[in-house]
Amino acid sequence: MLNPIYALILAGGSGERFWPLSRRARPKQLLHLVSKRTLLEETVARIDGFVPRERILILTNAEQEAAVRKLLTAFPEENIVAEPAKRDTAAAVALGTGWVAARDHGATMIVLPADHVIANRVAFQETLALAADAAEETGQLVTIGIKPTWACPGFGYIEHGKPVHLRKRNDKDAIHRVVRFREKPNPDLAESFLRKGNFRWNAGMFVWSVPTVLSEFNRQTPELADFISQLRAPENFEKVLRERFSKLPRISFDYAIMEKADRVLVVEASFDWDDIGSWRAVANYFQTDQLGNAANCAVTAVDSTNNVIFDEDGTTIALLGVHNLIVVRTGDAVLVCHRHQAEKIKDLIGKLPRELQ
Repeated sequence: MLNPIYALILAGGSGERFWPLSRRARPKQLLHLVSKRTLLEETVARIDGFVPRERILILTNAEQEAAVRKLLTAFPEENIVAEPAKRDTAAAVALGTGWVAARDHGATMIVLPADHVIANRVAFQETLALAADAAEETGQLVTIGIKPTWACPGFGYIEHGKPVHLRKRNDKDAIHRVVRFREKPNPDLAESFLRKGNFRWNAGMFVWSVPTVLSEFNRQTPELADFISQLRAPENFEKVLRERFSKLPRISFDYAIMEKADRVLVVEASFDWDDIGSWRAVANYFQTDQLGNAANCAVTAVDSTNNVIFDEDGTTIALLGVHNLIVVRTGDAVLVCHRHQAEKIKDLIGKLPRELQ
């Protein structure tokens, strides 16, 4: 890798599936779900030694900015930027691209979500290094693909084709051309993807050279390309962000750029990965008793099985004659729902009092 590497960490998600622990001002990435550090802190620590902190941009939103700054007191203040409005990931990546391009037009850029669980830091950095080499040598957009462990209908998929080998790497068929991106499939289609073997989960992690992604923005989304161009002007960043960002189209980066690009590579992840998208997924990190009750606190259970329990203060929870529930207790709210309704928790949010959202 010859070019300096910059990283954009996307930390502005809403985290509605983790209510009542998560709120508008405290989304999933700001929670202590699986360790003593928040998911955002884990994400920053994961690239320590690979990308210097002065070359990392953390993008959050106005509601969460104060909490992010309070959490990352040792992080460069000017490298935490709040979106003035929610405009989905295409606008967020455009903002990050303008920030990087203003500093080094020839840089290599990594885009990472802030809310994933990845334990193997060494393997993670090795995969990023391979992806960065691929982006630099080929001049193509690169995405990281996760080998599926089950036929999950909740993820987007990447269908890959022929392998690509780099001149300076012995990569053992870790890099392939992308045939196409597939939207979240129904369960039967997800099963067929798994059987075919050439499908990977789309984890929303990307690597490219700045000239390559600028070319794609110019070709596919002129409005975002113009926004990036204005951001790069000297002393213009804050003004353009304030005046232009909220007017940008609300569209995902996958749809705006990746699905329409014709030169995309996928690098298979050599690391463990979990997006812990619900309370059911977080339960995998809790202690489980002989009745299948998973909890982060002390539980006394009688005739109660397969429940998921979380208590913010570590209070003992007693269960009697209940099965397949999710019970979450915070200082001001309690959630009780069937574990198979976990994906619908976000439907509750709009019905709650504003102060509990």
